Amino acid sequence: MPRRSLLFSPGDSPELMRKAPGTGADVICFDLEDAVAPGRKDEARAAVREVLADPAFDPDAEVCVRLTAESPAADLDGVIGTDREGGGDAVTLDAVMLPKVEGAGRVERVAELCAERGRDPAVFSLVETAAGVLAAEAIAAAEATDAVAFGAEDLAADVGATRTDEGTEVLYAREHVVLAASAAGVDALDTVYTDFSDESGLREDAAFARRLGYDGKLAIHPAQVGPITEAFTPDPDDIEWAAAVLDARDEAEGEGRAVFQVDGEMIDAPLIAQAERILDRAPDGTR
Repeated sequence: MPRRSLLFSPGDSPELMRKAPGTGADVICFDLEDAVAPGRKDEARAAVREVLADPAFDPDAEVCVRLTAESPAADLDGVIGTDREGGGDAVTLDAVMLPKVEGAGRVERVAELCAERGRDPAVFSLVETAAGVLAAEAIAAAEATDAVAFGAEDLAADVGATRTDEGTEVLYAREHVVLAASAAGVDALDTVYTDFSDESGLREDAAFARRLGYDGKLAIHPAQVGPITEAFTPDPDDIEWAAAVLDARDEAEGEGRAVFQVDGEMIDAPLIAQAERILDRAPDGTR
């Protein structure tokens, strides 16, 4: 399924976590990192486990947990348990997010920790430091990485940059991360837009991220999910064009032709790739 919008929900707030699927986000991410005070980590782990183990909790969205940078093993033990405890299979968990990733080794290590507990979730690698940006290619190419997310706020703090509305201070890093993800063939998720009351600004920022090549964007408030999802959902005309291109490609291949056209437009490999990307992002039932 497409990962157009990922909504963070505080791991120490069961009520908000249970409401998260109703926002329509493609991915809901229960946060044990920034959204939880240091003294409440154990409480948050227990709360996340309770929600994920509830048989009534059966969302259509992909379910992710953002682990802490300092203690991912303790997070996993608290959320899914250990082999000795059992019961981990009853916990709904599709993905884990690892913050402040600065090398492929950390990605592989968290995958090992999950495997030791009998789980094989997708790993979202969050790149949000100078070292992480410089290592983005290796991080994205790590076998366990399924998506790379960019964190502009932490990056700016790390390098001492001043955040601006234009975002030029993080533009190189933003482009570098999406290039690394594309080269590795994994999803790229853009940074949060911190002013959740500014819908027009969010729409503009999300549209820019889509033009850069991002597949989706992180959200910190339910009100952001709709505009973000809309920004990364292809227009009906684009979906119709993409479907026609791929139909024409299949017909040409069946006839042994390497060159074909759609509505007078000559189609080559880049346009075929663009059509495939559009349909990958299209909602179910519109293809």
